[in-house]
Amino acid sequence: MSEQRIDRPGLSGLFDRLEAWLPARFRRGTAVVPVVRLSGVIGAVTPLRPGMTLAGIAKTLERAFAIRNAKAVALVINSPGGSPVQSRQIYLRIRQLAAEKQLPVLVFVEDVAASGGYMIACAGDEIFCDPSSILGSIGVVGGTFGFQELIRKIGVERRLYTAGEHKAMLDPFLPEKPEEVERLKTIQREIHAIFIALVKQSRGARLKGADDVLFTGEYWAGETSVTLGLADGIGDLRSTLHARYGEKVLTPVIAPASGLLSGLLGRRAPGAGSLAALDRLGGLPDDLISALETRAIWAKFGF
Repeated sequence: MSEQRIDRPGLSGLFDRLEAWLPARFRRGTAVVPVVRLSGVIGAVTPLRPGMTLAGIAKTLERAFAIRNAKAVALVINSPGGSPVQSRQIYLRIRQLAAEKQLPVLVFVEDVAASGGYMIACAGDEIFCDPSSILGSIGVVGGTFGFQELIRKIGVERRLYTAGEHKAMLDPFLPEKPEEVERLKTIQREIHAIFIALVKQSRGARLKGADDVLFTGEYWAGETSVTLGLADGIGDLRSTLHARYGEKVLTPVIAPASGLLSGLLGRRAPGAGSLAALDRLGGLPDDLISALETRAIWAKFGF
């Protein structure tokens, strides 16, 4: 018995009409590149100025990589750096998601991707920047204040009790000791080596500068960054994605959950703790100092 072919000329048209009612990103052949913005100082958290942490952006990253029909994930970075631990954890999570979903990651630098901000940028398969963007600062910095002369002048006596020879190392109310500074520098060199290895692994043969140029903590504008291999090209998000995926490419911005739903889920919108902080007057000096430190980090790069 020969098989009889059933022709359904109207079925394809029906699917086309049904598809027209779907959101654009669910239609066949539609290129989608979800966009995640990663902005601010990394790991520095105050009630009024929440910093960027893996805990704070993990869900957003996961949502971006789970978008249907995604051709890539775009990250828009504007960060002067901060915590090396949080920077590396964010970097690792991005690479893990990229491998799981088999999606390329395209990074677009706005004003700054420096220090930890550049470490996160290295999670991109390609890095694009503006000619006036600042990239680099591949180094480690730490600082504090010395108040020992101040408390002596105002008649304050420092009383400190510890168990452990080095527990009060680099206490700002005690005179600085050279051996304690050297211990700190040893730790900084170790963290710096981890940073350098990450950049070399991520950028590979694209790096064009010598180690004693790239890894001194110096930073550069966009064109020079491309020349040194810290970035792959000059380009903005819209133009680059349109050239690569067509004029109809969709670029939905994936934002963190906020508002009533996030409250029900136990999350807090940025700055949600500010009113509670104002009730704790004793915490205001710490918040002020943290805010000044955050401002100083941005000011280092002219912002």
